[in-house]
Parts: sequence; C-alpha cells; structure tokens
Amino acid sequence: MILDVFRPAVAENVDPIAKMQTDAVTSRRADWGHWGPSPEKYSSWKTHSNRLIPVYTFGIDLDSVSGKNSLYRDASAIEKLYGYVPENTVNPKAEYFDQTDVYRLQTSAIESGKKRVILFVFDGMDWDTTRVAAIARSGKIYHEGRGEGLHFLDYHGAKTDFGYCVTSPHNEGTSVDVNNQTVVNPDGKLRGGYDASLGGDAPWRPVVDADYPIGKSKKTKHAYAESSATATSLTSGIKTYNDAMNVDFMGREVLPIARKLQDDGFAIGVVTSVPISHATPGCAYGNNVHRNDYQDLTRDLIGRPSVFHPGGLPGVDVLIGGGWGIDKDKDGAQGDNYVPGNKYVAADDLSAIDVNNGGNYVVAQRTPGVAGPKVLSEAVRKAKESDNRLFGYFGAQGGHLPYQTADGNYDPVVSYGSSKPEKAEVYSEADLHENVKLDQMAIAALDVLDSRSDRWWLMIESGDVDWANHSNNIDNSIGAVHSGDDAFAAVVSWIEQHGGWDETALILTADHGHYFNLDRPDAFAPKPIK
Repeated sequence: MILDVFRPAVAENVDPIAKMQTDAVTSRRADWGHWGPSPEKYSSWKTHSNRLIPVYTFGIDLDSVSGKNSLYRDASAIEKLYGYVPENTVNPKAEYFDQTDVYRLQTSAIESGKKRVILFVFDGMDWDTTRVAAIARSGKIYHEGRGEGLHFLDYHGAKTDFGYCVTSPHNEGTSVDVNNQTVVNPDGKLRGGYDASLGGDAPWRPVVDADYPIGKSKKTKHAYAESSATATSLTSGIKTYNDAMNVDFMGREVLPIARKLQDDGFAIGVVTSVPISHATPGCAYGNNVHRNDYQDLTRDLIGRPSVFHPGGLPGVDVLIGGGWGIDKDKDGAQGDNYVPGNKYVAADDLSAIDVNNGGNYVVAQRTPGVAGPKVLSEAVRKAKESDNRLFGYFGAQGGHLPYQTADGNYDPVVSYGSSKPEKAEVYSEADLHENVKLDQMAIAALDVLDSRSDRWWLMIESGDVDWANHSNNIDNSIGAVHSGDDAFAAVVSWIEQHGGWDETALILTADHGHYFNLDRPDAFAPKPIK
C-alpha cells in the first residue's frame, strides 16, 4: 500500500550542506568541490561529460562484458560498435566496458531464465556524485572502488557486481527534421570514442587533461554524452547521435528491448521522477529523430498514433511520471502536430486512453486537495481489479517531483545559472501534499506489472539527479541520489517479498555523468550535534 505523503524533516540546526551550496554560489568558489575543468571556480561547466560511469548489477554479474571480455581491447569490436575506430580508443588493458553492454546484459539475463528485469537509471549520476551522496548519508569516506554508505552500494542480498562503462555517443552535431522524421547530416560534427590516457581508466583515476571530458582537449577530441543517445544505448544496444531516440545515426528505427520482450508476452513499465517522455523514459519504448518531440513520444508510450508510428504502438502497461501542469501554447521543437496545452501529453490523447472513456488505462493525476499517495493507491487497486493498465501523472515546478535536499527536507537553496545565481525552487503545501515519491511510484508499477504477468520489464529513472547537476546544486544532487536510493531499497524489499532473486535481475547505472569534482570528502561527513 502507498500511504506516505511528503513530510519535511524537522531541522533543529542550520543545514550545513545547504549553507555550503549557498556560500559556494555567492563566492563562486569552494574548497570542497567544483563543477567543470577549473578548480578555481565553483561552476565552470553546467552540462554532461565523457567520464566513465558506474554499473551495479544484482542477480547477475559483469563477467561477460568487463576485463578480458571488454570490447575496448579489440579494434574490430570497436569498429563494429561505432562504425569506425575512434582515435586512441583501443585499450588492450581496458577493464571498463561499453554502455551498450548494459543492453546485452539485459538480453542475456532473459536468455538465462530471468523473468523479471529492472533497469534502474540515476540520470546524470557519475562516480563522484555517488560518492558525495554516500558520504553525506553515512559519513563513510572512500577514495576508489564501489564504496559504501548507500543502499545500492551496501546491498548483498543477491549476487552483485560492480564495473564502469564508456558512454560516448556515435557523434554530436546531427541536424534533423521532426515533421518528416529524417536526419539531415548523419556524420554530424564530432565523433565519439574514449581515450583512457586522458580521461582515466577508472572513474576515480585523475583526469589527465581537464578539457578532455567536455570535448575540448587539444590532444584528442571525442563527443561527450547526451541523455537520449545514452538511453538508446541502454535500451537498444547501439551507438547513435546525440538527441536520437531509438534511431541509428542515419535516423533508422531500432527496437528497444521493451518492445521485443512485449512481443514475447512481457508486461512493460516505465517510472520517472521527471516528465514522462523525457529522454530516458521516452527511450524505454518510443522512436523519434529528436528527444524534444515530447507529445509524440508520449503517444508511443501510451499506444496512440504518433508521427513515427501513424498506426500506433501497443503501448506500455504502466507509465508513471512527471509533467503535470506544464502547459505551453507553442513548441516549435515538437513539429507541426503539436497540440497546445500540456507540453508532454495532448489532452485528446489522455482522454482517449482513460478507462472512463473506453480506454485501457486507469488514469491517476495530481488532484487538488487530495494526497498524491492516496490518488495513486486507488488507481493501483482499480487497475489490478479490472485488469487494466495504469497511467500516473504528477509533478511540481518544471514538471519534476519536488526536490528532496540533502537533509531530507524539500527546501532547495540557490543554484548556479548560466552565468549567475538562479532562484531556488519553492514548494507550496499543495506541491508536497498532492505529489508522490519515486519509491511509491516504483512500488505501484511493480504491483500492477506483477498482476498482469509473471514476466515483466521495468525502467525506473531517478531523473532529478541530472536536473540538480545541471544547476550545479550539490544540495539538490545529494538529495536526489538519496531519493533514488530510497526507491532502490523499496524495490529490493518488494523483490524479497515476491519470489526473491532467482528470476529477477536488476541493473543500476546512469546514462551519463556531469563534471562534479569532490576535492574534500570530509566536508560532507555528518558532524556530531553538540
């Protein structure tokens, strides 16, 4: 049952991490960390990087893809993956593997007899982001390896493994036409690849060239990751251009694992703390030449005719996420078929899928004056009793769930904008009361999927980690990781109570990293209360 509501913690003392964030933005420097290549500035880079990304598995291991089996040791395998051999990318000693191997791990898990697969994506969470969140929660400081201090770092109730992967895309700089769903310049402007001699051969190794992870090195330039290209690697097992949604570098359709499994009788679920058709959740199921065609991607997810699939796809069994209340009259990025209104789902599409109108989804939306968990719980009950699908739609500012901050509250402080401080989000009592948490969304999805089939695939995305990191906000980032970690703990508890790990595989990773550098880990260790 889903009973909790957002309950801000009672703070007896000044929140130290919130103060650290505020002071860093005000002074533009911090001795404990910085974002980007310059240690002299708190914020010198606000987007993604080419760093190696952690992968944690539960119920399966990484032996088939890492170490001696790494494709980065084999030039022919690299050429098959990218379509070319990127400069300085072959590494005979590579322990790391490729992000597309996460797709292959999922298919291998099914082939080995697993009936339940969970892909848990912490969007934008690289190794240093994980480490600072773990230290803030537990006070345990580590300097390399898997580490400890979070549920997903410490859990050993199943076979578990840890490794790290390359997230580089096929290329950057491709132009597209969303109306015709075509690619204009498939070669783009900058190719992918990974040079371990510059970027490091493990996530904790020093970056030799600080400009390399952002594609600006004078020695070797490789395109750095973007969410939809990396999500496509996770779900479809290919390298593609930045902004692609399950299409290859030429714009040709590729089938994500969810659709292949659905054809074989699996139930399919997608859960996210950010808008329902953003890059990662959209790539769980849909196709599009550009990630910003949100309404069409939602149409794919819910089985409505879209620009890429005029006849419509079958749609997923469960879709729960954000985007509620975000309205826009015009959106040129979405093409000529954009419908004014909600940016992520057109009103006529939402009406058509509702069981009250003859559709096959029980719809649970944020409802004024009603606790979000109550709305979602009732929808879960109805979906299970009537053997229908479930669509849950929530959110606050920007369409995402309210940010949990490092102290467990929901009271963000100032972030760092493009060139100056930007205002903190402020949540009303209604924002907190009428929304749900990621762990509640995840359990709702598990309950409905399990009622529909004994075989299912589920993506869970902790998407607000990425949003917090784009804002160079360490307080929000830590809180977002903790929120996702709580969801992992809830999922693990559910698995243990519903058949265990014999038929279940869970892969937890990120789609890409940012560029936070933790310079003084002890600054985040909890201090004793005097």
